[in-house]
Amino acid sequence: MSYRNFPMVPRVVFGRGCFNQLNEIISPKRKSKNAPFIFIVDDVFRGNDGLINRIPLHHNDKIIYLSAAEEPKTIYVDKLGEEIKVEFDELPSGIIGIGGGTMLDYAKAVALILTNPGSSADYQGWDLVKNQGIYHVGIPTLSGTGAEVSRTTVLTGPERKLGMNSDYTPFDQVVLDPELTKDAPRNQWFYTGMDCYIHCIESLTGTYLNAFSQSYGEKALDLCREVYLEKETRDEDADDKLMMASWHGGMSIAYSQVGVAHAMSYGLSYLLGTKHGVGNCIVFDQLSEFYPEGVAEFKKMVEKHQIDIPKGICKNLSDKEFDIMIDVSLGLVPLWENALGKDWQKTITREKLRSLYQLM
Repeated sequence: MSYRNFPMVPRVVFGRGCFNQLNEIISPKRKSKNAPFIFIVDDVFRGNDGLINRIPLHHNDKIIYLSAAEEPKTIYVDKLGEEIKVEFDELPSGIIGIGGGTMLDYAKAVALILTNPGSSADYQGWDLVKNQGIYHVGIPTLSGTGAEVSRTTVLTGPERKLGMNSDYTPFDQVVLDPELTKDAPRNQWFYTGMDCYIHCIESLTGTYLNAFSQSYGEKALDLCREVYLEKETRDEDADDKLMMASWHGGMSIAYSQVGVAHAMSYGLSYLLGTKHGVGNCIVFDQLSEFYPEGVAEFKKMVEKHQIDIPKGICKNLSDKEFDIMIDVSLGLVPLWENALGKDWQKTITREKLRSLYQLM
């Protein structure tokens, strides 16, 4: 039997204030004065001098502000890659993503498209990337997606929403500074954290489960429960623990997979542009049939933190629009196999998926 030899993030620094060490960390990777570092930063930080003034800019380094209002798209990745190639004489020394999962995915994707020909849409799938990307660093300002540690960068392309899943995708360096998450709005803090919680439920109940995935997933789940159920207030300790839950949750799916909630939320995102974290919550809220204990616990978390899960987002969709969502969802075969086994198509028919989407 042949086992997958997965790469992990080779270097990670954790601790409050460790963002201040960024210059020290990346300077040895600078190739020349003409090879800049490109910082891809969530535009919510535009004008936030407390963060922006701490970014170590030298020579012709550049900050590119991007909006996280939409999920990452292949067309934007391609455009960014082309603009960088045109503007600079040399390939950048590195790409540094600062923000939530959207910025981290953009950073990973741009680092890959600079060294791989064609469109990023050509690499949506498993192990299609052929060339190592340029040096790339992930600095999360939200906790929960696991994008900082995963081997995928999830993109919405012309035909599908699917990751560039490859051994070249993981970051070369991650900076985990819980201080950067302290100003996250309550709803965002919840939705992104629930991405981690749902990762764990799907991984730990899936057919792909193994001791590697289980050890990380159980720890992440314990941390999520502590943060969202046991603690009375959100404090520094909660932010520290949620950042580590995200890391462990991302690790837990390296050797396994996610499941029904993620497969269906990809459909919502592709058609309606629903953000990943809230999309997972919308879907998971209706999945008692598949994850009864997890959904019951999720509902307790929603109630405790007084979060409004959007309702009725699918009520006015046409038959064609339902079909688009169903097609995207059904294309994610490994997720369905993990959730329900090799015979998943006996359970998940087009009619079944439509009836579930109609609950949302």
